[in-house]
Amino acid sequence: MKILYFNPDRGVPVLGDKGASVHVRSFVTAAARLGHEVVIACATRGAGNTPPPARIIELPVTTDPATLSAEAAAHGMSAANLADPITRRELARLAHDRTINVKLLSVLQRIGFQPDLVYERHALFSQAGAAIAAQCGVKRLLEVNAPLIEEQARFRGLHLVEPAQAAERASYHGADAIIAVSDGVAQHVRRVLGHAAPAKGPHVHVIANGVDLARYQGNGNGAALRAQMGLGDTTVIGFIGSFKPWHGVDFLFDVFADLLRVRPNTRLVAVGDGPDLADLRVRAADPDFAGRIILPGRVAHDDIPDWLAAMDITVAPYHDQPDFYFSPLKIVESLAAARPVVAPALGQIPSLIAPSVTGMLYPPGNGADCRDALITLIDDPPRRHAMGDAGRRATANWDWTCIVRRALALASSPALEVVR
Repeated sequence: MKILYFNPDRGVPVLGDKGASVHVRSFVTAAARLGHEVVIACATRGAGNTPPPARIIELPVTTDPATLSAEAAAHGMSAANLADPITRRELARLAHDRTINVKLLSVLQRIGFQPDLVYERHALFSQAGAAIAAQCGVKRLLEVNAPLIEEQARFRGLHLVEPAQAAERASYHGADAIIAVSDGVAQHVRRVLGHAAPAKGPHVHVIANGVDLARYQGNGNGAALRAQMGLGDTTVIGFIGSFKPWHGVDFLFDVFADLLRVRPNTRLVAVGDGPDLADLRVRAADPDFAGRIILPGRVAHDDIPDWLAAMDITVAPYHDQPDFYFSPLKIVESLAAARPVVAPALGQIPSLIAPSVTGMLYPPGNGADCRDALITLIDDPPRRHAMGDAGRRATANWDWTCIVRRALALASSPALEVVR
């Protein structure tokens, strides 16, 4: 099958380090492994990681003044509104969505690629995927990874709320089937659809994130990294992910500070980049930590198996939030690498971690219980090794190949209603 993988989100570079970027590459790689031919159409190609086995078409978002002025006028806005950076960013996305279908179809015609399916990663202010699929005469599967409007408003700012909501509704209703990565995301999608019955709208299917088992079951070269960082045989607590507010690395620092009072030989290695990293570097330099925290910064995803191999325990320290909707890649990758995971009992996480079998769960926001879970694993190496082995076995059905096969099977399902 020929698949057009449509990723119109400028914030998800295909070759970048974000979990979303890893998701794109992993999905496409698995699809190719299953024998499909894939073309990726994206707003941002990015750099820093090995390209997946697919042709990549980059159609970047235009931010020139003329385009933004025209889009502002189309929404009844004056030129004065363009002074605001958030408004400019949103108008650029709206303008991009207005023209992307014509540009992309022209490129596809030029390269001679006629897709049999459009698989789209949902993006804020984006609804063009429905028109692209309709003009190609094929079905469209829409993958939704988060309630993007709420997320944008909470963490980055959102001004053009009504256009964003209109685009979201159009995108959801214009799908033949919707894949949500968690129950929380599925509930959000159904609310937007107005609880539409399957006969009147797209079916919503929950398919969680996966892991490339072959990458993580080779154990990685952790010994070299431990030697390089001077870790010796100390117990290493690890974090790998984005340093964003909701990921809770500040909470992990609080827990680690408390832990050092009773287990002073423990070390913390937190790998990744993001807006909170600068402040956390300052905090890590505090004399109380005395060089016990290592912050390597950005690491290519190809190297993550080695970093996990250098860790003894990993933590996914998400902050407490009532609408937790994530399907955390960091957890399934840690389990596949045979590392027990300590995490809060939030959202989908209890379905990923079997308590005291593959990891330890603690009440969200409870630093004392998180610390005690870490102490339990620090003090009992045989137990944590057994939990790591159990975690690796538990991921046997989470390989991206299995996940992608399930997702693509929806395109040929007799029950799939075409809703154009």
